[in-house]
Amino acid sequence: MALLNILNFFAFSVLFNLAYSYTTAARGALTLSIMPLMTMLVGAAFGIERITARKTLGVLIAMAGVFLALMLGLSGAPAGAWRGELVMLAATLCMSLYNVWSRPFIARSDPLAFLTAGMGAAALCLLVWALLINGFDVVSQFGTPQWIAIGYLGVIGSAGAFILWVFALARTSPTRTAVTITVNPVFASIVGALAIGEGIGFNLIAGLAAVAVGIWIATTGPQS
Repeated sequence: MALLNILNFFAFSVLFNLAYSYTTAARGALTLSIMPLMTMLVGAAFGIERITARKTLGVLIAMAGVFLALMLGLSGAPAGAWRGELVMLAATLCMSLYNVWSRPFIARSDPLAFLTAGMGAAALCLLVWALLINGFDVVSQFGTPQWIAIGYLGVIGSAGAFILWVFALARTSPTRTAVTITVNPVFASIVGALAIGEGIGFNLIAGLAAVAVGIWIATTGPQS
């Protein structure tokens, strides 16, 4: 359990943040959106989950929706952006493996107990990593807004989100859980538009609709 959670909460987190030092938010989000496809392939490779035409169609439609929503942000990539996308691909693989391998352990134990024990091991690794790269140097300059942001990210964006994630993994297949990740970049674009006035275009509305249709197709029908 410790190794699985280190793979997800440590390796994924480090690679996820590293990727954005090379590429843009839109390109990184698009790369991350292939997680349901990768999860489905990994699950099939290990005999955990069978690939079906319905799930494949749903995953591909949802991924197309993400591309449609973010396509305006895909131009003007910085030099060497491909490195960030490769790093994000590695991060996606880490979480795909976690989705597939962790389900039997979550089912055997209580999902919250599994998450608590595993995140403790991952948090220790993150602490060591932060010390090695002098990551705490900037903390001394934090003010109230920064600590509020950290509190939100820690309680809601991390603990709350992953509690819901492991509960979902305990109740449905890895691919059906992973396909919901395609909502993330689309909703982030909507929040960005509403919060900082980036604007909501037809591509964002059509992309959200495609994501919703893709998730519905992938998550309905018989379990397999």
